Amino acid sequence: MDKAKIEEGVRLILEGIGEDLNREGLIDTPKRVAAMYEEICSGLHQDPAQHFKITFDDEHHQEMVLVRDIPLYSMCEHHLAPFIGKAHVAYIPGIDGKICGLSKLARVVDVYARRLQVQERLTSQVAQSIVDNLNPLGVIVVIEAEHLCMSMRGVRKPGAETITSAVRGIFREDPKTRAEALALIHR
Repeated sequence: MDKAKIEEGVRLILEGIGEDLNREGLIDTPKRVAAMYEEICSGLHQDPAQHFKITFDDEHHQEMVLVRDIPLYSMCEHHLAPFIGKAHVAYIPGIDGKICGLSKLARVVDVYARRLQVQERLTSQVAQSIVDNLNPLGVIVVIEAEHLCMSMRGVRKPGAETITSAVRGIFREDPKTRAEALALIHR
């Protein structure tokens, strides 16, 4: 990540909106913003497959695994404004019963959320990564988020929530399995 370029860009924005770059509160702002972008866009340089290197093949688990309410923070690629919400990730292991550590599902959400994103793509990327790395019978990912680009500007509707889903395998094919997952997600 080229933090010097980010700092210069922030200086240009501050000048462009008419701020005084020598004002006490703004002197180190370009450095702080560059450090922030390095952190919140760190998923851009991470491979989500790394989180599936260790699996538990001896468990032979055949039932749904669900992690609900995974907090997520991402940046809208259209306005560079945050969107904040939660992800719900469920999968049914494949015939081999291979499972991953529960934290790995949250880590995969983080890898994709820590990129400039649109929520629709983020949802699909998480689901597809689980399909590609665990070969499950099915995956469902539901993300609920508030987009500050919609809350603070434009239509200005704070509290409006966007819900997206990505459905793969048995969750798509079997309405009862899908309904069970959605009931568990929404209690």
